[in-house]
Amino acid sequence: MSLLLTGATVIDGVSEKGIEGRSILVDDGRIVAIGRPDEIPVLPDTEVVDFSGKFIIPGLMNANVHLLVNILFETLVRYEGRYEELIVEAAQVALKSGMTTVFDTWGPRRALMAVRDRIDRGEVVGSRVRCAGNIIGFEGPFSQDFDGRIPGVGSSHFVDRVNAMWVENTGRHLMWLTPEAVGEEVRKYIEYGIDFVKYAANEHGGSSAGAFLQFSERTQRAIVEEAHRAGLTAQSHSQSVEGLRMSIEAGCDLVQHCNMTGPVEIPSETLKLFSRNTCGAVVFPLTDSGMVALKESVSDHEWTMWKASDANTRHLIDSDAMILLANDGGIFAPEVMQEPMIKGSWNGLPEDEALGRLATGHFVWLRAMEEKGMSPMALLHAATRNIARAYRVEDDLGTLEVGKIADMVVLDADPLQGAKNYRSIHAVVKDGALVDIEALPERPLLTAELPGPLDEEARYKRFLHHGARLPGCPTCVNGAH
Repeated sequence: MSLLLTGATVIDGVSEKGIEGRSILVDDGRIVAIGRPDEIPVLPDTEVVDFSGKFIIPGLMNANVHLLVNILFETLVRYEGRYEELIVEAAQVALKSGMTTVFDTWGPRRALMAVRDRIDRGEVVGSRVRCAGNIIGFEGPFSQDFDGRIPGVGSSHFVDRVNAMWVENTGRHLMWLTPEAVGEEVRKYIEYGIDFVKYAANEHGGSSAGAFLQFSERTQRAIVEEAHRAGLTAQSHSQSVEGLRMSIEAGCDLVQHCNMTGPVEIPSETLKLFSRNTCGAVVFPLTDSGMVALKESVSDHEWTMWKASDANTRHLIDSDAMILLANDGGIFAPEVMQEPMIKGSWNGLPEDEALGRLATGHFVWLRAMEEKGMSPMALLHAATRNIARAYRVEDDLGTLEVGKIADMVVLDADPLQGAKNYRSIHAVVKDGALVDIEALPERPLLTAELPGPLDEEARYKRFLHHGARLPGCPTCVNGAH
């Protein structure tokens, strides 16, 4: 059935401003006409929806999500064999929040691809998913790259099984190999059906807070060349000024969280490389109030890093870099959000300031970048057109133009009058069809509320409260035995 949206102000991502009183005609999932109502003939059996007083923008996109980010041991045990269900739930949360396309940059390849294909076939509702699988050079969830506490707690069988689902042939062992041999392994991984390649320019966290370089310049170029040879985009995980420079010079199409370069600000010469090499700058910003709240929960050393990242963000806005919206968005189960390891991090900030939440973090991103001086139209481009260009899908997505896929968000308030208005989602259209956003997610799992207390919990008497210090005990660490 054809769909005609009438009466709205259309902000197409191409024009310099919104155009009032326009109609958009959709047929077979694509836009076939945009214009004044009297210019567009209504086809038989067309569903007509009046959006007078509303604002229609391109479907929002996110350049970096993790649809299965809740990789705690108990979650992966509880839902073993059901990871696709968790990914579907996350894809539906993303769609409900206006993101019609998301790019998953680290996760279990086979499960992500299965959900991607089910959504593409129309078998399940969800944001359009494109995925990289593993980050080339990283180990799995139960490793020093992510959570090194688990080996020795979980059985070696389960630990190895989970890590294998993420890593396959692309882990840390590649660091020993020649650039040619790494390229060969990347070529094999691409043949499994991933949509783009992501590799580690820097390590993930660790004792050096990400400063160590993961691959040489030659190896990085070999990885990028394999991606481009297959017609895919290449991106890096970067966390230092040298890791960033090497990524851009290796030919990456975009660099993730490029504003996070430890306690050192990005040199001006490197900032210029973004526009010179047409490389997308994926930025992770915090709002001003989020920065204030975070300062209370992080160490002085971590704070120097956050201050540098904030300065980098402002410099990137002032440069010619093509900035992309992203936030590492994912869903954490309610019990996980209560853990000290989360509460004491940027994910533990209040929801209005927490960048990493899948359902709301992109709204935080838009407010944060507005505070730092990004113009209203540049904000829209960062959330739509720029992402489509960086991932080379601009022929189909990113703007509202005749011939493109009909992905749209209808807002009650004008987003060009304030970033807060992106939250005023009235309707979502994906592939030319109105989405029943009130029904999403269809099967809440990680988004479900915690069950009420058991009778036994009310009678439970603790031997010691969590965090209790034994009087005079020299082995108590941080106040807890």
